[in-house]
Amino acid sequence: MPSAGVSGRDGRVAFAGPLHHKAGSFLTENPRMSSLGQQLAPHLPFLRRYARALTGGQHHGDAYVRAALEAIVAAPDDFPRDVDPRLGLYRTFQSIWSSADVGAIAHEEGEHRSEHAAVADARLAMVGKRSRQALLLIEMEGFTREDAGYLIGASASEVDALVEDARTEIDAQIATRVLIIEDEPIIAMDLEEIVRDLGHEVTGIAVTRDEAVAQAREARAGLVLADIQLADDSSGIDAVRDILAEYNVPVIFITAFPERLLTGERPEPAFLITKPFQRSTVKAAISQALFFNTETVPI
Repeated sequence: MPSAGVSGRDGRVAFAGPLHHKAGSFLTENPRMSSLGQQLAPHLPFLRRYARALTGGQHHGDAYVRAALEAIVAAPDDFPRDVDPRLGLYRTFQSIWSSADVGAIAHEEGEHRSEHAAVADARLAMVGKRSRQALLLIEMEGFTREDAGYLIGASASEVDALVEDARTEIDAQIATRVLIIEDEPIIAMDLEEIVRDLGHEVTGIAVTRDEAVAQAREARAGLVLADIQLADDSSGIDAVRDILAEYNVPVIFITAFPERLLTGERPEPAFLITKPFQRSTVKAAISQALFFNTETVPI
């Protein structure tokens, strides 16, 4: 496995490939850190997924991930050694998320977050931050109640209550029209049922890129659920790109290979569901995608 590394301020975060700046040199020269980097590497794509869902965007979420990695490099002895590496990585991230200067991190990334920040402020006035974290850790990241409690400093019963609070509060705020782009009939029907159970309207189900674009033009959606590989070998990514060229809409991609879209090295989706998926995961992703949607801002 390649040596681990943390990049500088070029917007990239990776534990593989060329190493940059003092952080990378330290990891290379210190066998203990190199070994830790190798243990953390498989979990980074999924930490990015969590961070992006929590913050509503790739750049802001990835900035927090990088800050967590830099904290590990700066103080390796503080990394939790009494739990498995994944829990330790997320615990470090949680500490950064709770204490870091959000504005400073976003500014370093050059990300213009005024719209997202305004939406998030309106939402967070009604939904507690810990409730959202508990919801994502349980339903998107698949942690147990006990592990989620460890990460956010709560008991298992408190985690249950937080998750339920988040579901209730977020679902009460959002209602929109959803376009599903999926060529597998059973999966499409499952997604449609989930969407309707959440109180949303399904504008249509498209199985190809051309169908998706046509349906998006016919009935403007407030959310798009898009598979990556479609019938006739067309791409859900291309379909979404065509739709976004006409109007802005939050998108959740569905793929069997999430690692390919969670590298942190190029523009990538903020919201991603892994196949095969759990219904609770889809519900959590939809809630978080709409959490930052300007069309459903609470008044």
